Amino acid sequence: MATARVDLDGNAIKPMAICMIGAGGFIGSHLCEKLMEETPHRVLAVDVYNDKIKHLLEPTSQWGDRIQFHRLNIKNDSRLEGLIRMADLTINLAAICTPADYNTRPLDTIYSNFIDALPVVKYCSENNKRLIHFSTCEIYGKTIGAFLPKDSPLRQDPNYFLLKEDESPCIFGPIEKQRWSYACAKQLIERLIYAEGAENGLEFTIVRPFNWIGPRMDFIPGIDGPSEGVPRVLACFSNNLLRREPLKLVDGGQSQRTFVYIKDAIEAVLLMIENPARANGHIFNVGNPNNEVTVRQLAEMMTQVYAKVSGESSLDTPTVDVSSKEFYGEGYDDSDKRIPDMTIINKQLGWNPKTSLFDLLESTLTYQHRTYAEAVKKATSKPVAS
Repeated sequence: MATARVDLDGNAIKPMAICMIGAGGFIGSHLCEKLMEETPHRVLAVDVYNDKIKHLLEPTSQWGDRIQFHRLNIKNDSRLEGLIRMADLTINLAAICTPADYNTRPLDTIYSNFIDALPVVKYCSENNKRLIHFSTCEIYGKTIGAFLPKDSPLRQDPNYFLLKEDESPCIFGPIEKQRWSYACAKQLIERLIYAEGAENGLEFTIVRPFNWIGPRMDFIPGIDGPSEGVPRVLACFSNNLLRREPLKLVDGGQSQRTFVYIKDAIEAVLLMIENPARANGHIFNVGNPNNEVTVRQLAEMMTQVYAKVSGESSLDTPTVDVSSKEFYGEGYDDSDKRIPDMTIINKQLGWNPKTSLFDLLESTLTYQHRTYAEAVKKATSKPVAS
């Protein structure tokens, strides 16, 4: 652990107490590890589950009491304000953020991402505590490019599609397309946080993740999650590969996305934590514009990488096209292309992503294979008739 840390301006970084809401999730678990391994900061880890950070909480852990787990649901627990008061900084990661839920559980999605976040913002503002709030690239909605004619020359201009924190419009589909319930809730809480900063002096930073990928993300249906659940795209494809099932491409897999490695992204978050003078009042895209592929290309690349990490050189897993209605249900809608502009985070924090798409897929699929292959094999094997 580093004991003498300095910020980007050469000032000594004082140890701080961090209240991390959603610490037991994918991002929270990696951030907790980073904070324990490389900083002197303390973490008040708030979540309903702690499976992904159990290794940090063991009595024999080298981290001692620098990380403390508080099992509570922020919806209805009076202890939340006390924990925020005890901390110097609150990081809010709590959210329903699985696309399959947006139009099948729109009320839960809106409550989780707006209503349940209101007390967190209120307590931080009233107690003069700094807040780092995790939003989403979904708040950009449908990109302007979605409305261009297919033969428009602007479609060939990559800069036209860059999403900028302080310039790009946020365009959503009609109300009946409940897929946008998540994006609207996230945008509204962003606006409330910004207003608290403008009117009441709340010190805040807003993070807009663009598809953070790595070990421990999401779940494998029927193994460590609901048997009928639908995780996000990488876990969906991982599940298909583990089970030797066709990879389902929603509406042909033509949507384009960028992917960034979780360890790169966590470096960006640590810079925000330890450089408040540079991060306060800013909204940061955190993604990797160099790792852009269509969903179809992602499926093809994942098949190749999984063949390598599993040792099955002749892996033959086809793809099949399915409609969004069939896959996600009524009310689904999508954005065709999302590329983050990295100008602001690079200027303020000097951060750039490092890991290529192939390398992040290799790391992630190696973890998926080691963690799940045997369990999936047992779950899918049929008993032999006696």
